[in-house]
Amino acid sequence: MRILLIEDDTSAADYVARGLTEQGHICDVLSEGTDGLFQATRESYDVLVVDRMLPGLDGLSLVRALRAAGRKTPVLFLTALGGIDDRVEGLEAGGDDYLTKPFAFAELLARVNALARRPVLQEVKTTLRIADLDLDLMRRRATRGGQSIELLPKEFTLLEVLMRNEGRVVTRTMLLERVWDFHFDPKTSVVETHISRLRAKIDKPFEVALLHTVKNMGYSIHAPR
Repeated sequence: MRILLIEDDTSAADYVARGLTEQGHICDVLSEGTDGLFQATRESYDVLVVDRMLPGLDGLSLVRALRAAGRKTPVLFLTALGGIDDRVEGLEAGGDDYLTKPFAFAELLARVNALARRPVLQEVKTTLRIADLDLDLMRRRATRGGQSIELLPKEFTLLEVLMRNEGRVVTRTMLLERVWDFHFDPKTSVVETHISRLRAKIDKPFEVALLHTVKNMGYSIHAPR
């Protein structure tokens, strides 16, 4: 099995790499997130073991970028961040499993082997489409009816969350968590303000509205019914 370990703690990296090598696996080791992303998209691996707190590019961003690029390599997060919210965040970012430090090597090995045995998943979507609205996740571009739409980073993320939940109501709380990483209500109109700006860009210049407010519930984006 060929494994890519992306870990900036030298002691932990040496320990894991040595153990995997002794088990007969090939283990490449990198300590920086950007280098890890480049290597993971350039080469073929059976499993990635990724620390969350990395220099250059953090582990969550690395895995999100990997999934946006259509790479489906199983990912095990190996990190000291062990809270429930941390684990959920890691899995939602595209991780397949999550192991907190300190850990027993036997458990890490068992999890790596389990990930390698999983059946191959379908390719990850890199483009979202609703009616004539397209969102290119790799190029970070939005178009509607062939017309380019300039979106700020948070507007892009907001639109992505809505489009991934096409036809479903996304609540204000869900948006605060997934777009702004707020796990509490900041008592501001940040969601409403960004929804208004997004609607002005993707709906108002066009004949048919796609983004809808669901009274007392949240927001939904869907094609005309």
